[in-house]
Amino acid sequence: MQDPALQPIAEKVYAGERLTAADGLALLTTRDVWTLGELAHHARTQRYGTAAYYNINRHLNYSNLCVLSCKFCEFHRKPGQDGAYQYSIDEVVEHAKKAETAGATEMHIVGGLHPKLKFDYYTDLLRAVRQATPAIHLKAFTAVELTHLARIHKRDRKGHPGAGTIRGMLEDLIAAGLGSLPGGGAEVFDDRVHNEVFRGKIGGLEWINVHRTAHELGLMSNATMLYGHVETLEDRINHLCLLRDAQDEAIDQGHAGRFQTIIPLPFFPDGSELEHLPGPTGLDNLRMLAVCRLMLDNFDHVKCFWIMQTLPMAQLGLSWGVDDVDGTVVWYDITKVGGAGTHQETTPADLQKLIREAGYTPIERDTLYRRVIRDGADWRIDEAMQTV
Repeated sequence: MQDPALQPIAEKVYAGERLTAADGLALLTTRDVWTLGELAHHARTQRYGTAAYYNINRHLNYSNLCVLSCKFCEFHRKPGQDGAYQYSIDEVVEHAKKAETAGATEMHIVGGLHPKLKFDYYTDLLRAVRQATPAIHLKAFTAVELTHLARIHKRDRKGHPGAGTIRGMLEDLIAAGLGSLPGGGAEVFDDRVHNEVFRGKIGGLEWINVHRTAHELGLMSNATMLYGHVETLEDRINHLCLLRDAQDEAIDQGHAGRFQTIIPLPFFPDGSELEHLPGPTGLDNLRMLAVCRLMLDNFDHVKCFWIMQTLPMAQLGLSWGVDDVDGTVVWYDITKVGGAGTHQETTPADLQKLIREAGYTPIERDTLYRRVIRDGADWRIDEAMQTV
């Protein structure tokens, strides 16, 4: 160990004790990155051994029209602007059918805050996809979208019980087929950062409240953090501590839902109003993956989202606390790494090869981290081991 400041932190990690915010900051600033990696690898291996998870999924961005204009975002468009689009429900169903044919277990559906769509578009979309592809799990709508949908719900369900509330809106979406929530839109939980970069978007407490309500209703969800722009290292640690506290609350109160996965997302400045910023380095990415594993002791999984981290970084991340490399994806229009287009696809065989080359055992999972038994496009949940 090159950095003596890490000795008491290492003792906590090996004893299974919770780290403090000061410990997290020390891990983000130490030059002894090898010890950081070793500690994260130990915590990961204690839980999962050599297992590494992936899924067969499809991402769908139903529209890039958005009432917001966040500085970091290259995705959003205004009505009539070049590149603006909106899928019809029939088009979304066709994407879901193609996903089913390819053996997907999950549809990940998110989009911009559309200025004109009625609430029925979203419930009709979920019902249509569920009817056409009943085996596919629907993970849909970020907390930012859901807050927007609650306002639409209030307008379109006026006079109905729960109209306009997060709970009432979620209950309608669950009845239509919503299965879980993605983790997008969290960005960084800090008012200064929010006002500078995400003005108009919901803040951290609102984001957490949406997920808290979802957990009370039995929905599993994920969490993210967008890092490498104008936030400080202290902001990153505070973000993780707030997530950890929210997870403690869900566990202590016995909610049927909770956070499953933390997904740290590196900021890519190209094409945004913040393109003058350098963005995070590869070492920054490894640090964040490792620190997420060590700080979030009550989160089961740490995902390296290869679309934003690249496949080689996902492979390396497996030795820095990561146990999940996400899935096959196919279409992803929100962030493009290195000039990539929206068609960003890999195969199950490639993911398995990536995992094996890193020295781990590939295990296919579904959205809820149940082990999948597969025969081509046909699949089933392993009843003998329903969670991984």
